[in-house]
Amino acid sequence: MPCTIYYYTTPSGDNPFDKFLDSLSKQQQRKIIRILTNIETYGLTVAIPHIKKLTGTPLWEIRILGQDNLRVFYATVVKDSIVVLHGFTKKSQKTPQKDIDIALNRLNDWIDR
Repeated sequence: MPCTIYYYTTPSGDNPFDKFLDSLSKQQQRKIIRILTNIETYGLTVAIPHIKKLTGTPLWEIRILGQDNLRVFYATVVKDSIVVLHGFTKKSQKTPQKDIDIALNRLNDWIDR
Protein backbone atom coordinates (compact mmCIF):
# COMPACT_ATOMS: atom_id res chain seq x y z
CA MET A 1 0.00 0.00 0.00
CA PRO A 2 1.55 3.35 -1.04
CA CYS A 3 2.59 5.84 1.62
CA THR A 4 2.45 9.63 1.42
CA ILE A 5 5.65 11.32 2.59
CA TYR A 6 5.60 14.84 3.98
CA TYR A 7 8.75 16.77 4.79
CA TYR A 8 8.94 19.03 7.81
CA THR A 9 9.30 22.71 6.95
CA THR A 10 10.01 25.50 9.39
CA PRO A 11 7.46 28.30 9.85
CA SER A 12 9.61 30.40 7.50
CA GLY A 13 9.39 27.70 4.81
CA ASP A 14 12.87 26.17 5.10
CA ASN A 15 13.25 22.42 4.69
CA PRO A 16 16.01 21.22 7.07
CA PHE A 17 15.97 17.71 5.59
CA ASP A 18 16.83 19.12 2.14
CA LYS A 19 19.81 20.90 3.70
CA PHE A 20 20.90 17.61 5.29
CA LEU A 21 20.62 15.82 1.92
CA ASP A 22 22.60 18.56 0.20
CA SER A 23 25.43 18.08 2.72
CA LEU A 24 25.85 14.41 1.74
CA SER A 25 27.74 12.78 -1.10
CA LYS A 26 25.79 11.80 -4.23
CA GLN A 27 26.02 8.13 -3.25
CA GLN A 28 24.65 8.80 0.25
CA GLN A 29 21.84 10.90 -1.24
CA ARG A 30 20.92 8.07 -3.61
CA LYS A 31 20.71 5.56 -0.74
CA ILE A 32 18.31 7.74 1.25
CA ILE A 33 16.22 8.73 -1.77
CA ARG A 34 15.96 5.09 -2.87
CA ILE A 35 14.55 4.01 0.50
CA LEU A 36 12.13 6.97 0.66
CA THR A 37 10.97 6.33 -2.92
CA ASN A 38 10.35 2.66 -2.11
CA ILE A 39 8.36 3.65 0.99
CA GLU A 40 6.30 6.10 -1.07
CA THR A 41 5.64 3.53 -3.79
CA TYR A 42 5.21 0.30 -1.82
CA GLY A 43 4.57 1.38 1.77
CA LEU A 44 6.49 1.05 5.02
CA THR A 45 6.61 -2.75 4.99
CA VAL A 46 9.12 -2.69 2.14
CA ALA A 47 11.55 -0.80 4.39
CA ILE A 48 11.34 -3.16 7.37
CA PRO A 49 15.03 -4.07 7.30
CA HIS A 50 15.87 -0.35 7.38
CA ILE A 51 13.40 0.97 9.97
CA LYS A 52 13.37 0.82 13.73
CA LYS A 53 11.16 2.34 16.44
CA LEU A 54 12.87 4.68 18.89
CA THR A 55 11.87 3.34 22.29
CA GLY A 56 9.88 5.73 24.45
CA THR A 57 9.15 8.20 21.64
CA PRO A 58 6.69 8.51 18.75
CA LEU A 59 9.71 8.53 16.42
CA TRP A 60 10.94 5.92 13.98
CA GLU A 61 14.30 5.89 12.27
CA ILE A 62 15.38 4.84 8.82
CA ARG A 63 18.81 3.30 9.18
CA ILE A 64 21.34 3.43 6.37
CA LEU A 65 24.04 1.11 7.63
CA GLY A 66 27.58 0.40 6.55
CA GLN A 67 30.26 3.04 6.19
CA ASP A 68 27.67 5.81 6.03
CA ASN A 69 25.71 5.15 9.24
CA LEU A 70 23.04 7.71 8.33
CA ARG A 71 19.76 8.12 10.19
CA VAL A 72 16.48 9.74 9.19
CA PHE A 73 13.84 10.33 11.87
CA TYR A 74 10.18 10.26 10.92
CA ALA A 75 6.79 9.87 12.55
CA THR A 76 3.51 8.49 11.32
CA VAL A 77 0.95 11.27 11.33
CA VAL A 78 -2.09 9.61 9.82
CA LYS A 79 -2.68 6.22 8.25
CA ASP A 80 -0.44 5.57 5.26
CA SER A 81 1.58 8.76 5.64
CA ILE A 82 4.76 9.85 7.41
CA VAL A 83 6.49 13.13 8.08
CA VAL A 84 10.29 13.18 7.67
CA LEU A 85 11.65 15.31 10.51
CA HIS A 86 15.43 15.10 10.79
CA GLY A 87 18.48 13.47 9.26
CA PHE A 88 21.98 13.09 10.66
CA THR A 89 25.15 11.03 10.51
CA LYS A 90 25.40 8.73 13.50
CA LYS A 91 28.92 8.73 14.92
CA SER A 92 28.48 6.69 18.10
CA GLN A 93 26.64 3.60 19.28
CA LYS A 94 24.03 5.60 21.18
CA THR A 95 21.66 7.93 19.33
CA PRO A 96 22.47 11.49 20.51
CA GLN A 97 19.72 13.02 22.65
CA LYS A 98 20.25 16.31 20.80
CA ASP A 99 19.09 14.72 17.53
CA ILE A 100 16.10 13.06 19.20
CA ASP A 101 15.13 16.44 20.72
CA ILE A 102 15.38 18.18 17.32
CA ALA A 103 13.05 15.60 15.77
CA LEU A 104 10.58 15.76 18.68
CA ASN A 105 10.50 19.59 18.56
CA ARG A 106 9.84 19.48 14.82
CA LEU A 107 7.10 16.89 15.29
CA ASN A 108 5.42 19.06 17.94
CA ASP A 109 5.69 22.08 15.64
CA TRP A 110 4.17 20.07 12.76
CA ILE A 111 1.26 18.93 14.93
CA ASP A 112 0.64 22.43 16.32
CA ARG A 113 0.38 23.98 12.85
